[in-house]
Amino acid sequence: MRTEEAIQLVAAARTDADLFGTEAPARRYRTLVGALHPDRLGAADPGVRAAAADALTTVTTRWRGTTPTPAHVGDLADLHRKEGPPLNASGRGGAPSYHLIKVPRHPGDNDLMAREARALRRIAERGDARHLAYVPRLVDSYPARDPASGVERLVNELTTAPGLHSLADVRRAYPHGVDPRDAAWMWRRLLVALGLAHRAGVVHGAVLPRHVLIEPDAHGLVLVDWCFSTEPGGLVPAQVPGQEDWYPPEVAGKRPCGPGTDIALAARCMTWLMADRAPRELRAFADGCRQPALAARPDDAWRLLRELDEVLHRLYGPRTFRPSTLNP
Repeated sequence: MRTEEAIQLVAAARTDADLFGTEAPARRYRTLVGALHPDRLGAADPGVRAAAADALTTVTTRWRGTTPTPAHVGDLADLHRKEGPPLNASGRGGAPSYHLIKVPRHPGDNDLMAREARALRRIAERGDARHLAYVPRLVDSYPARDPASGVERLVNELTTAPGLHSLADVRRAYPHGVDPRDAAWMWRRLLVALGLAHRAGVVHGAVLPRHVLIEPDAHGLVLVDWCFSTEPGGLVPAQVPGQEDWYPPEVAGKRPCGPGTDIALAARCMTWLMADRAPRELRAFADGCRQPALAARPDDAWRLLRELDEVLHRLYGPRTFRPSTLNP
């Protein structure tokens, strides 16, 4: 591509697709940079050199905007982020939110990405709007073809609040366990997230510390990674590698799961988070949630939340907002 042609293309482009094309955007980007680079211009007219410099700035700036910054390596996908409108984990305005571009590392996991998109759509359509901030919002789900290999992956674009920490992060910061009064608000909000999903006909299937994110100051919580979700009575499609011992027996045995599957996993998360600091009453409550047989466990997260509140009232008195003491 000649320098003059590249300058004209940049000046005429109104969208990133106009500028980089849709078939091989990385190749177009390299071509434009090569055509506009100062080393390519030699003894060109000063006006051409100035126009090429402006065009090159436009190209590199817009290219950075199309390639989100890597943010997180998940169980089966890499997540990149782009800044979005203000949001916090309670669903209200705050710091800028992030659009997370979730790209599976292996095309064979496209079916799990489709499960996540289906689950989040169902929750958004059927769930109580007051509680939707407890799950990520699905912006879009679309196939993306790798221009180099031709491999097609299913990409999920999500939004979530910034400044979140996983329960795994919290436990690393507090290896001897968190104060049970801090764990109490997390447990309550996790049951709200599960109640929201279960009423919509979705079982998360992987309620693990790495998938429960909190915002300590606002007492916010977001339950992420719905790739292992199913319907009540369905099978959890896979277990997170290295986390097999966390799952209740029906998952390992490839038997039908239900709301009690998530409830058992949530109880395990909370007792693990408190470690030896958990009071006897909360351990007994968790044991009731983790009965070996699915049919013997609670299956209504909303009713269980009321029962948890009764236990907490006996332990700590009337419920009040407890300013966060956590610093993950």
